[in-house]
Amino acid sequence: MKRISYILLLSICYSCIPLQIAPNLEEGKVYKAKKFKRSLPKQHTYVFTDPKDANEFYYFISSKYQINQDTGENNIPILIENRRYYLSFYEMEKSTQTINLIPLALDATLIANDSEPILEDIYTSRTGNWYIALTITDSNLNDALDPTYRDTDKVVSFATQLQEEYLATQNYNSLLLKKTVPTNK
Repeated sequence: MKRISYILLLSICYSCIPLQIAPNLEEGKVYKAKKFKRSLPKQHTYVFTDPKDANEFYYFISSKYQINQDTGENNIPILIENRRYYLSFYEMEKSTQTINLIPLALDATLIANDSEPILEDIYTSRTGNWYIALTITDSNLNDALDPTYRDTDKVVSFATQLQEEYLATQNYNSLLLKKTVPTNK
């Protein structure tokens, strides 16, 4: 009887069973793209959590690199240490999903007593996180984020700096001013 009461106590304390957990990528990380999200291309990708509103990264990249509508978010030409690369980005959501045991148990009790279930809508809960995934290729279309690529460290450093600049920038028009206003040094 003590075992059953311990099991019951534990199940009440841990009344949520996670089905899927969204990662915390505030620092950014290189993944095989298909392992992070199946809809991504078969390349390595630099992924970070996006705390800003939808399409903010597009506006940031559009202001920074002055891209046109035809280019969109694919194959944007960039320079990393005077070498031409191409940046593509994807905005996506991954969610944390849990099964809530207490509403299930309460509704099971109600059904056993010939009553209608009242907590059907909260059997599961879902919260989502948004991410930006960057893929970078060289002029020969080689995956520049692949750990075996010759300049991977420089490319990852560029992606990290781009992430930091994006998160620190509030007014994207200031990016245009940085390019056009000469500085007196």
